[in-house]
Amino acid sequence: MKHLYYAGMVFLGGCCYGILSTFVKIAYRSGFSPNTVTGAQYLFGTVLAWFVLLFVKKKPISKRTIFQLLASGIPFGLTGTFYYQSLQTLNASLAIILLFQSVWIGSLIAWLVYKKKPTKMKLFSLVVLVLGSLMAANVFSNGGATLSFQGVIWGGLAATSFATFIFLSGIVGNTLPAIQKSALLSAGALLTVSLIYPPVFLFDAETVIGILPIGLLLGFFGVLFPPFLYSIGMPKVGPSLGTILTSSELPTAVLLSSFVLKEKVNLLQFAGVLLIILAIIWSSLKEEKSQTENRAH
Repeated sequence: MKHLYYAGMVFLGGCCYGILSTFVKIAYRSGFSPNTVTGAQYLFGTVLAWFVLLFVKKKPISKRTIFQLLASGIPFGLTGTFYYQSLQTLNASLAIILLFQSVWIGSLIAWLVYKKKPTKMKLFSLVVLVLGSLMAANVFSNGGATLSFQGVIWGGLAATSFATFIFLSGIVGNTLPAIQKSALLSAGALLTVSLIYPPVFLFDAETVIGILPIGLLLGFFGVLFPPFLYSIGMPKVGPSLGTILTSSELPTAVLLSSFVLKEKVNLLQFAGVLLIILAIIWSSLKEEKSQTENRAH
């Protein structure tokens, strides 16, 4: 059961990322640019992380580990940058489908690094997840999904950087308290985003006040909370299963885009969402059973 607890942490972290697209779309509709939205998310999220860190017990940390965590924050920051660019030309449910491709990219990274082929169970899970994602993307309907070449490129880059971040979060700084690790990851992400989008919006009081509510929500669900959850769960479940669990972002995004943004989602798309959720549950239970059997031997 302890394995399922850690799997739940990673699953919940994925759900947090699924929430983001809805808030970002609302920010765009309110007239805020990707520069402002991305900058606000990482700035407010990093401030929240370091504020929480003031009140928790910290461990001594070497300069090498600090550097590793800051560097690991680079793909974290790039993910938000690329993903929010894709949301400019794609609807929220389709953009998250592209980000979802991080599932098989992450498995590929783990394969290349550890020289260990995915098990048949994991390959089957990936096939089911990809099928579910195609259904959720509505590509099998008569009209198909409306694609933008620019949006697809940004979405593909977001998936690659997200898979890289998930992999690194599972192998770097695992002896540190989760919030301490999360604060350093967010700092690395903020530095990256600030180089791409200098936070000039801070010099406009009206913009700061306007973006503050959404920026705090994006900062909490996109910067503070997911790395905290991944810091707890990812080292325990491993990057291969971890990337499957993070696919919880997709059903979360599709459901929210339907109920909050009122984007049209048909029955086939909902069936795809259900298929993804079932694949995640099945993978987690199989992994739990495998670990139980290994401990018994």
